[in-house]
Amino acid sequence: MTDRADTAPEHPTRTGPTTDPAEVERRLRQGPFHEWLGLRVLEVGEDRIELAFTWRPEWVADPDAGYTHGGILATIVDLTADWALVSRLGRGVPTVDMRVDYHRAAARGEDLTAVGEVVRFGRTLAVAEARVLDGQRRLVASGRGLYHTASATS
Repeated sequence: MTDRADTAPEHPTRTGPTTDPAEVERRLRQGPFHEWLGLRVLEVGEDRIELAFTWRPEWVADPDAGYTHGGILATIVDLTADWALVSRLGRGVPTVDMRVDYHRAAARGEDLTAVGEVVRFGRTLAVAEARVLDGQRRLVASGRGLYHTASATS
């Protein structure tokens, strides 16, 4: 028979909705990929979040041109829009669908900031959007996602 402590989840149980940036950052950074992205939570408000991402050399798509890969920008859009829901749900949720628009290249060495906002919140689905900004606060990418908000027991 297995001891119950051996089957406990690796991460602490998530609590409810929050607007505390330190608590949201702790929750986000539990994911190794999020940790690798070098994200920091700058601000959390009602249906809104602002995140900062520290540039990494692995983000480069073309070593000669030095711009950031579009997949990294799409990841930032998805993550930021998703976690805009944290003030209501206290957690990230599965992405159902997402669209990303690219507006300019994100340059080598450029840390990025992303702002996410909830557009519509429903019992089963929510729509949220995010804008990714470069160091001069110029729009690099933007997007909108559809997220599954129902709990596993619904």
